[in-house]
Amino acid sequence: MMMNEAQKSLFETDRADTDIVLLYALGDFQNRGFELIGRRLPLDRLLGAFKRGFEQFGVEEISDDKIAEGLKRLGAKIEKVPSYVAKHPFRVTVYEQLATKSLEIYKSQKEKEK
Repeated sequence: MMMNEAQKSLFETDRADTDIVLLYALGDFQNRGFELIGRRLPLDRLLGAFKRGFEQFGVEEISDDKIAEGLKRLGAKIEKVPSYVAKHPFRVTVYEQLATKSLEIYKSQKEKEK
């Protein structure tokens, strides 16, 4: 079954929107004074920032799996841990390039709001 152009555009837009929300959230996390670069963080440590990002853009929250998938696509290292280890079974490591980009996106969005 082939995807028509309208469906393809909608899918790509959804992915782009998700990427912006995830970048914004990582920037928000850093802007609050938390170190992000090179740390192996449990996903649940970042969930507050993602929640604020989804609210900021008026987008419905997505599952842990989708967040992890999006972060991996953006360049973060994602490690899945057994579900008995953590309720949100992912560990996230964000490298400098992604952290810098996310902080720029966050600041740019805040400037637009002024």
